[in-house]
Amino acid sequence: MFITLLKTIILGIVEGITEWLPISSTGHLIIFQKILNLGMSKSFVSMFDVVIQLGAIMAVVVIYFKKLWPFHTSKNAPSKTQFSSPQTEGTAGSFQKFADRYIYMDRIVLWLKIIVSVIPAIIIGFPLNDWMDEHLYNPQVVSAMLIIYGILFILIENRNKNKDPRVSKISRISFKDALFIGIFQCLAMVPGTSRSGATIIGGILIGLSRTTAAEYTFYLAIPTMLGASVLKLAKFGLAFTALEAAVLLLGCVVSFVVSIFVIKFLMNYIRRHDFKVFGWYRIVLGVIVILLGIAGAI
Repeated sequence: MFITLLKTIILGIVEGITEWLPISSTGHLIIFQKILNLGMSKSFVSMFDVVIQLGAIMAVVVIYFKKLWPFHTSKNAPSKTQFSSPQTEGTAGSFQKFADRYIYMDRIVLWLKIIVSVIPAIIIGFPLNDWMDEHLYNPQVVSAMLIIYGILFILIENRNKNKDPRVSKISRISFKDALFIGIFQCLAMVPGTSRSGATIIGGILIGLSRTTAAEYTFYLAIPTMLGASVLKLAKFGLAFTALEAAVLLLGCVVSFVVSIFVIKFLMNYIRRHDFKVFGWYRIVLGVIVILLGIAGAI
């Protein structure tokens, strides 16, 4: 049991690091699962690789709570109305008064944009989820995606080297931008792609700054990863053994703690640097995976 829990800690660290860096958490977990081997059922491992992300989600909630929580008390109400066309009578007037007293409307709008970004994953993800699990969760696909998106990061950063971003604030993201980023997120259904990597690439391509694309990616992770985790739990069921429950809880806690540090590191890093280092990392790792596969190690 001790060895299993030690392996779980390692996997939690891997998840916490790779979930937010654009280097593919699922890809890394597939590789590390092959090397470490938890010695548990295939269905549990498949569920664990997804649900362990709940810890990483909570890190985003904790770090960005003040930016995301849409409610306030009347004591903390804005000094002036939040509406460009204030109404004083009727239903619209009543709603505006209520909103000014208790709601940050800009955060409500942000959540609406996040919902728009999630819609493509819902439409595409539900029908293809089981097929993806069956056919694409293997080292060959992971290595290919690591290399392909590594090259894309380098090419896109070189293309944008002397360009000023069109959007430098989260509030400037339009609903059209949100939909485009959501479509890019669907590419991350292929393991080895990286959910954060796909959405960051999509954001940069439509003119978002690196920091804006990364921060929006963090926000988008909350409903996306929560939904994926609920689906996996529903499919697996809640009849855990004591060891399975301990492994799942420990993995989530470790990924949460590690994610706190990694998110802060990434945001500080990309304020001064581009994403090319992650592109090169992906290419090197992809080649290593290919060689390990040829050698029969994974």
